[in-house]
Amino acid sequence: MSSTAITIPTISDIRSAAARIRPYAHRTPVMTCHSLDARVGAQVFLKCENFQKVGAFKFRGACNAVFSLSDEQASRGVATHSSGNHAQALALAARLRGIPAYIVMPSNAPAVKRAAVAGYGGVITLCEPTLAAREATLAQVVAETGAAVVHPYNDVRVIAGQGTATLELLEDVSDLDVILAPVGGGGLLSGTALAAKSIAPQMRVIAGEPAGADDAFRSLAAGQILPSAAPNTIADGLLTSLGSLTFPIIQQHVEQIVTVSEEAIIAAMKFMWERAKLVVEPSGVVPVAVLWQGRLDLRGLRVGVILSGGNVDMERLPWQREAQP
Repeated sequence: MSSTAITIPTISDIRSAAARIRPYAHRTPVMTCHSLDARVGAQVFLKCENFQKVGAFKFRGACNAVFSLSDEQASRGVATHSSGNHAQALALAARLRGIPAYIVMPSNAPAVKRAAVAGYGGVITLCEPTLAAREATLAQVVAETGAAVVHPYNDVRVIAGQGTATLELLEDVSDLDVILAPVGGGGLLSGTALAAKSIAPQMRVIAGEPAGADDAFRSLAAGQILPSAAPNTIADGLLTSLGSLTFPIIQQHVEQIVTVSEEAIIAAMKFMWERAKLVVEPSGVVPVAVLWQGRLDLRGLRVGVILSGGNVDMERLPWQREAQP
């Protein structure tokens, strides 16, 4: 599937992605929590992408993109710019295929993230911490290597791969009324919406987004992409703006985007750790925070939630920082 020939993945693309990544990706469990059900007044089914390889759903899309390449394309490797989970996911997927992954990372990326990317075999090039520098450095790397660029979310192969999480969820749990996912760049939400609406057109798809990084909420209201401006949230996986591929899918298939406060994110994260015994990162718990705030009446419904990841800096837990003078 070419990202230039096709702009909107179909359910058949998502099913093909599921078959393609099956030998490599985990089929993550669906879990429940009685305390959460009682609080929301609904049956909540948690798709635990915190248990995915590299600790996040990102591995699905990266893996699908890497294994979609022809042998000739793959021989030159893959490249991206990322300081987060996508960098690790692409490096691991490339290692599994036996090809190089060239990762451009900003010089201020945390050492632990650089170490993780290197641990998966990624060839790291550091650049100044600006988008312009990242893009220019990536272009230079691609010119030198001929590597195929895999965008973190604005790529049909990546979107199709992310949709496999919902495909699995709906195979394991029937008759969901609503499905919730977080939104940053929109790759996960787009794949979630496409899979859900293709399988069950009546299903409601709702996204959660931090109020401090509400560009998707504003973009949906405005009918055009409004890039993120100085986002400020502990959900650092949701800082990016929507892409030209993800936005129209979200416009067509997502009922609404609900913004959540930092306090709700922290409270929901703490609850998931303490009561559900699930280590979920701030970005991953945003859909739970939507339930937590109680602004949606989902009483009596069957609700699916994509917990997008579980990569947490254990030295900087939000409730510890909150308690510091």
